[in-house]
Amino acid sequence: MAAAGGEPSAPSSSDDLFQNFYTEVKQIEKRDSVLTSKQQIDRLLRPGASYFNLNPFEVLQIDPEVTDVEIKKRFRALSILVHPDKNQDDPDRAQKAFEAVDKAYKLLLDPEQKKRAVDIISAGTEYVEHMMKEKKKQLKKDGKPVFVEEDDPEMFRQAVYKQTMKLFAELEIKRKEREAKDMHERKRAREEEIETAEKAKRDREWQKNFEETRDGRVDSWRSFQSKGKKKEKKNNRSFLKPPKVKMEQRE
Repeated sequence: MAAAGGEPSAPSSSDDLFQNFYTEVKQIEKRDSVLTSKQQIDRLLRPGASYFNLNPFEVLQIDPEVTDVEIKKRFRALSILVHPDKNQDDPDRAQKAFEAVDKAYKLLLDPEQKKRAVDIISAGTEYVEHMMKEKKKQLKKDGKPVFVEEDDPEMFRQAVYKQTMKLFAELEIKRKEREAKDMHERKRAREEEIETAEKAKRDREWQKNFEETRDGRVDSWRSFQSKGKKKEKKNNRSFLKPPKVKMEQRE
């Protein structure tokens, strides 16, 4: 599990972590629906908070069915509690908590992002309901009482809570992986682009040098050929001609 401010990851002992977190938070909520500034900051920055805070409804402590007006009202109340100006004895942590609240609020202001969050929660609920049916089916087959712990409303809510956060985390991890892959592809494409540009530059410089030195190379070649012909002509004059052979006359 990542620490506050770190990247979300699957917890090593997820059941215990979910259970403890859920129980503690719900107990506090029952005692005080608003919570104090310190309690809210602790809630938002507790170990593993970056994992839990993926669910904007949990950050703002509201149900998915609430209206936009209620979301704005809750944001104002919560942002005042954790604002750094109100927590000058702990401004750094307060700032991080405020950023978490602000991020959740802005996400829910976006209809598309809000729908995505609601869909994830709905998927978590459907999964729990499906598992309940499977458990009851097996119990009935075994001839046992058809009752599961999720039949209790609080246990059902807890199961949905855990499953929903797992779904949020899995999707976030996949998003991070896609982001890393895209970044790698962009980096590779950029490196290829730079290499192509450098090769083109080298080719242009080579061609330019070739053109600039062409006249010199031609003159050198002509001079070489001219010297070769003079030498050959001189050598031809030095050759001795063979004497003419006189034919003998017979009497």
